[in-house]
Amino acid sequence: MGLSISKSMPLAISALDYRALRQKMISSNIANVDTPYFKSRDIHFEEVLAHEAHTLEKEEKSLKLAKTSSMHLDPIQDLSNGEADYFFRGTHPTRNDGNNVDIDVETTEMSKNAIMFEALTNAIKKQAMIYKSVIDASGKIQ
Repeated sequence: MGLSISKSMPLAISALDYRALRQKMISSNIANVDTPYFKSRDIHFEEVLAHEAHTLEKEEKSLKLAKTSSMHLDPIQDLSNGEADYFFRGTHPTRNDGNNVDIDVETTEMSKNAIMFEALTNAIKKQAMIYKSVIDASGKIQ
């Protein structure tokens, strides 16, 4: 990805990717509000991001396992695949045509997702501005 400004930057970028994916999924639900037998879908990604954050936090504090013999077993790697978990929302009543998309729920979820996306974008911009100001200030020192 190039120069890494901080350890939290890749996590924030992953969060933006997941938020964009969730926005597409919610848009798909809204677009299929009149499609017979369509079931609204959503995505769980908070657990994946929490795990990634825990991994970032753990990186500094963990010791690397040294293998002094070829007979030693390799350490067990993390088994999570880093993928978001898709699911069908089954909490809304199904209409006569088998569709369970609730336009009020979808627009509310879309608004919440857009706010979170904007907050993440602003946080990334702010962090970049801090580093830019440090670079600009260091150029003025003579």
